[in-house]
Amino acid sequence: MIDPRTKLKRRAMRNRTRLKKLSGGVPRLSVFRSNKYIYAQVIDDAKGVTLAQASSLEKDAKAKVASNADAAVKVGKLVAERAKKAGIKEVVFDRGGYIYHGRVKALAEAARDGGLKF
Repeated sequence: MIDPRTKLKRRAMRNRTRLKKLSGGVPRLSVFRSNKYIYAQVIDDAKGVTLAQASSLEKDAKAKVASNADAAVKVGKLVAERAKKAGIKEVVFDRGGYIYHGRVKALAEAARDGGLKF
């Protein structure tokens, strides 16, 4: 069995490497997932502010979902809608060191369907 601390260190190292590549003038769509919930936020790193955010804890995303992947789809659509309201059309996707599969993939595809370009 893999030590949880080692697993977290590996994810942190992958994330640090990706963040170096993501630096630029485009806001980033950052994803964090726990075992129960998923969170997404659009961040402007130049100013250090969050421009739009959504999570599966909100009433809008919680309403009768069958699975965690369905919740991720709702969060992706919500964050895309809120980003468009804030005037953001293009973002860089920051998967936070998680593999592009399952809930992370569902959130990304829903955000694309919602109108965000990455």
